Amino acid sequence: MKVLVTGGAGYIGSVAVDALLEAGREVAVFDNLYQGHRAAVNPQAAFFEADLADRRAVAEVLDEVRPDAIMHFAAYTLVGESVEDPCKYLGDSVANSLNLISAAVERGVGRFIFSSTANLFDEPERIPIAETERIVPGSPYGESKFFVERILHWMHRTKGLRYAALRYFNAAGCTAERGEDHDPETHLIPLVIQAALGQRPCIRIFGDDYPTPDGTCVRDYIHVSDLAAAHLLALDALGEREVLKYNLGNGRGFSVREVIETVRAVSGREVPVEIAPRRPGDPATLVADSGSIRADLGWMPRYPDLRSIVESAWNWHVAHPCGYED
Repeated sequence: MKVLVTGGAGYIGSVAVDALLEAGREVAVFDNLYQGHRAAVNPQAAFFEADLADRRAVAEVLDEVRPDAIMHFAAYTLVGESVEDPCKYLGDSVANSLNLISAAVERGVGRFIFSSTANLFDEPERIPIAETERIVPGSPYGESKFFVERILHWMHRTKGLRYAALRYFNAAGCTAERGEDHDPETHLIPLVIQAALGQRPCIRIFGDDYPTPDGTCVRDYIHVSDLAAAHLLALDALGEREVLKYNLGNGRGFSVREVIETVRAVSGREVPVEIAPRRPGDPATLVADSGSIRADLGWMPRYPDLRSIVESAWNWHVAHPCGYED
């Protein structure tokens, strides 16, 4: 099976590429390197530096690769930026995805795996959050992902495209080869690790008066390798199933303070902390109910505990203190 991975030079996409190759798939990567890194792409994968906004480039790559399936990771991903510049997300991200989906349908690509988000669920009615939870996106970023899910819905209804929408909670951790290297960095675990390494003066806790056990926000962290494994299971399942929608998380929540204390324990270093005011729109607790994919596809996280996730991230950042620029 040939698989085209958009955003395959990025954090999650590069790990998925490795998993696909290990599973014996033929892989091509499509990435404009806006957020990705050429050094993150497995040398066994074909690489095309191109932009999804360029419809001709999309068509040319699809005609050359002739994929059986597409894994679509490429998108703008910053929630805060999406609030400041909604059109970049509601316009560009959605239009770029539509370019890819329409070209794929025209060429008879049979399976499509979409990287969606837990940001579909703002202030959920129930915790843990199941797929049946009402969708109320928490930002233009979340709305853009929902728009793409709706495009896939109608492409399935009208053109028969089989697709999976995988809604991640907090992707975290690293493999020995692939790590988290963003500019700017916005994810908590690498930010705390940078503070432990002395690469930033402190870690800021945005609010310590939430209705949680220690007053800080609680989130569900899922190891990037476990996310990649879910993508491979969904890819195979689309041979029998037509539409899959799954929430992906460990089903356990860890607070900001727990993350900081775990980095301290793993690193053996002090992590300076500064308490800051709450950020608008931050829910107290977000935890996934991933029972559906466990029951349907037999998916089971290999890294369900926070310490193993943090250890994998710490080891990669120590080995690559300047990220992929090393």
